Amino acid sequence: PLPQKFQSVTQFASLLPYSLTLDILSHTWEDPHDVEDIWRAISDLVKVMEYNSSLNRFTGYTPIGIHTAEQLNADPVVLASRKQKNSVLLYYFPLSVEPSVHLSMTPHGDRHPSMLTCSAYKFYPKQIRVTWLRNGQEVPSNMTSSEELANGDWHYQIHSYLEYTPTPGEKISCMVEHTSFTEPKILHWDMSLPESERSKIAIGASGLVLGVVFAVAGLLYYNRRKTTGMELVPTSHPSQ
Repeated sequence: PLPQKFQSVTQFASLLPYSLTLDILSHTWEDPHDVEDIWRAISDLVKVMEYNSSLNRFTGYTPIGIHTAEQLNADPVVLASRKQKNSVLLYYFPLSVEPSVHLSMTPHGDRHPSMLTCSAYKFYPKQIRVTWLRNGQEVPSNMTSSEELANGDWHYQIHSYLEYTPTPGEKISCMVEHTSFTEPKILHWDMSLPESERSKIAIGASGLVLGVVFAVAGLLYYNRRKTTGMELVPTSHPSQ
């Protein structure tokens, strides 16, 4: 999994150590060098100082933070070290994570069309394209809707919706394009019944089969007794 934050402790010259949190605040992987990181020095929940990799400068927010930032900004060795650490982070971060894609349907009743949902989970980077195809032709975007969410761990998910009324011979597909794919991933909607309906039919069919089996077994048993000359004796006796 891609980390969102890194925890470490450092000490600048003779100053007290601060708890540092690294936040990747903005990023685009079209050019990995566009990634911006922010190092924040926090003491007792108060932001003392931060470093911005895009500016390659420290900024102080308290008296001691301002004094420390001035010292660090005046030291080219420290600034070069910060830049180098940022480059190391970029080198080890995977550039893309392939999404897991699923296609599902939510029925909305007899008088309303059903809703098809195409979902892509846990992908990175954020840029992704989800389109619907009807018989191989792209469905206009004004006939679909999408919902994009951040997982909070550098991964993202997206859900695209399409109202759907089953039509004989019609083929509905969802196409997902992402930088982690060598080619677009296309999922075709299965026109068969939903799983709940298939389960009901399977249970009903099982009951019917069992009923037939018991009926046949009873008939065979009756015929066997009849052919062997055995008579069925009534269990009740006439009143005397």
